[in-house]
Amino acid sequence: MSRLAIVLSLALVLLAGCGGGSTDTAAEPAPAPPPPPAATTQAAPAQTEAAPVECTEEEFPDQGAEHFEAPPLGFEYNSFPATSGPHAHQPIPWDLYTEPLPEFNLVHNLEHGGIVVQVGEAVSLDDVNALIEWYVASPDGVVVAPLPELGGKIAATAWQHLLTCTGFDEKALSAFRDTYRFNGPEKLSPDVMKPGM
Repeated sequence: MSRLAIVLSLALVLLAGCGGGSTDTAAEPAPAPPPPPAATTQAAPAQTEAAPVECTEEEFPDQGAEHFEAPPLGFEYNSFPATSGPHAHQPIPWDLYTEPLPEFNLVHNLEHGGIVVQVGEAVSLDDVNALIEWYVASPDGVVVAPLPELGGKIAATAWQHLLTCTGFDEKALSAFRDTYRFNGPEKLSPDVMKPGM
């Protein structure tokens, strides 16, 4: 199991209210404060700052919204991940997932005005945790799942739109979600786009 799947699995447990925790209410004694650092003449090592997250948004031509039993032979989506085109009759229930999902089904979620956020296998655990918190704050009409092939990137898709980021960027993801969510070619009521539906 990948580290991303483990983090997402733990998040699901916590979201379901199954997280452990001590029921003992007795206060633990506070640990003794650490001794003051000894004087030194050596300079502290320089802190390296993480590179800023970069996001790119693209719009792609509409490849149609036909429903099929299986992917049409020889067809290729014009974006990765897909943003429109032939897709399965059945969308994926809105939720947070620990395993990659079929692109052929996810395109149907986009048709309904949903947002699909997929996470590469090399995305940092801090970014994964931040993404989970972002999802929990506004989960309607959103699917979050791993997509190992993205490497160190996070991709958000809506119908004909793709946002690709080199890490978690709350402002960019929220703006993308708020612009395109509930605005697909086959509009559904937000009331039927709750987690699990």
